[in-house]
Amino acid sequence: MKSYLHLTFLFFFFTLLPQTIQAADTAPAPAADAAKNYDSVEERRLAATILQERASIRREREDISMRKKELKTLEEGVDKKLTEMDAKLAELRELQKKIDSVLADKSAKEKKRIQDLANIYQKMSPDKAALAITGLDQRLAADLLASMKVKAAAKILDQTSKLKTTEISTTFTTLQLE
Repeated sequence: MKSYLHLTFLFFFFTLLPQTIQAADTAPAPAADAAKNYDSVEERRLAATILQERASIRREREDISMRKKELKTLEEGVDKKLTEMDAKLAELRELQKKIDSVLADKSAKEKKRIQDLANIYQKMSPDKAALAITGLDQRLAADLLASMKVKAAAKILDQTSKLKTTEISTTFTTLQLE
């Protein structure tokens, strides 16, 4: 009896299985195979197992296909976002260049105005210039004195109070980033 089952299994495995696999790939549903008559319960069970495995493999293939499509869609989305980010980055770089240019122009204009104001204070009498500088911001006062000739700046500092002279000198010697 066992040898008969073995022979049946081998016969099924080598002859009917390839036909069953091909039929299952083209068959609409497993119900079509249910109508077949099998010689033994074992054949029926094996055929049902094969059909279930085929259906499982088909579902897995469909799932893999869907996942590939999802991955492709995600990849396209990422590529699109990267392109947008590159464009934004280029735009930001252009804006940074414009800002740097505007800041350089502003700095040059400020230096020119400080130089012009320093020339005005330089031509004033030292006591009036000292009085005017005393009321200014320390950084501006230090910049004005730095833009003047050394002798004129010394005369003006000589006319300011000791405290204000110390504050302006400290500001003058402290490095500050612009």
